Amino acid sequence: MLSEFILTEEQKAIKDAAREFAEKEFPKYAEECDREEKFPFELWKKAAELGFIGMNFPEEYGGQGAGILDSCLVVEEFWRVDGGLGQILSSPFGSEQILMFGTEEQKKKYLPPLAKGKAICCACYTEPQAGSDVAGIKARADKVGDEYVINGTKMFITNGTIADYYIVLARTDPNPAKRHHGMSVFIVEKGTPGLEAKKLHNKLGIRASDTAEVVFKNVRVPKENLIGQEGQGFYQTMLFFNVTRIPVAFQAVGLAQGAFELAFNYAKNRELFEQKLIDFQVTQDKLAKMRVKLEAARLLAYQAAYFQDKMGMPDPGLTAMAKYYCAHAANEIVNEALQIHGGYGYMGEQAISRMYRDVRILEIYEGTREVELEIIARSLMGKVPSKLSLIRKHPLM
Repeated sequence: MLSEFILTEEQKAIKDAAREFAEKEFPKYAEECDREEKFPFELWKKAAELGFIGMNFPEEYGGQGAGILDSCLVVEEFWRVDGGLGQILSSPFGSEQILMFGTEEQKKKYLPPLAKGKAICCACYTEPQAGSDVAGIKARADKVGDEYVINGTKMFITNGTIADYYIVLARTDPNPAKRHHGMSVFIVEKGTPGLEAKKLHNKLGIRASDTAEVVFKNVRVPKENLIGQEGQGFYQTMLFFNVTRIPVAFQAVGLAQGAFELAFNYAKNRELFEQKLIDFQVTQDKLAKMRVKLEAARLLAYQAAYFQDKMGMPDPGLTAMAKYYCAHAANEIVNEALQIHGGYGYMGEQAISRMYRDVRILEIYEGTREVELEIIARSLMGKVPSKLSLIRKHPLM
């Protein structure tokens, strides 16, 4: 296994601890939370108590100062067991803006409760008519005295109805020189007048993860709640996505690993025409191809995380490539895993059935596969700063 050669002993211990926790605790909640579309608060608190939440926060803000690879190893193991429950690791989602661009006062106030399992965060970027096109957002934040007044609607917001802190991207300049100019990021606290969140039901997958429509109607926030610089919201958000796409790659690797293991074990025990299913060449070919894709995906995910830890910043091209390929490979692996299960895999309560529903989101959120390909292409052309653009001319050309 790749981990035997790349990971340190400490990282192996993190991975083992995350696997032990997920295998022990997740089965208690998986079916119920998926069926009832409810967030597993008890499980989330247990994970926080063990230090799995907000691992990458510096120690002074309640975290462990872990690198992104360390924290993503937990993501991988949690998603290996169940994607919907694995989303408890998204309870600080959005706080990356505070960590990267916030003031010292903001970090001290908002980050520790997230790491300790006492608060949940959400990131409000997507709008009904602006998903992948972040520059197309319409939400406004008009400055009135020492406050900003926010109006607008955000859609498909993870943790939307259970969040204590809302990280909101809005336009502070209604007439910018360019579409992506004039945006800013704000912290809005739960209970602020004019803030409304409506839970969205009947998602295809990750049903234990809360998703909502969030509406801001004359929501007033003090100027101290501005994150970073006014007008720099688009650039801050692009960096945010470059960072958060790496955990999505690990979600894909974990889900693919779990699906592969289920399929392999099923094939070893299932009989067909008085033979074990795994003895058929067609089954062996499927499993072999699945494993190749899985290990290739894992290498890309680890490379993207390793680069950020080493350089202190993500590589946009490499991050997009990892997220694109890992999500694509996971969809193919889970599809074949369900095929190996046959009719039993199609039954709703089966783990592989949940995986089949969960895996589809990986090619949609944090940038669709089409967006990732666009970033990769722009990186190759040198339009996005990335190591991918440093391709030397062939000596025969």
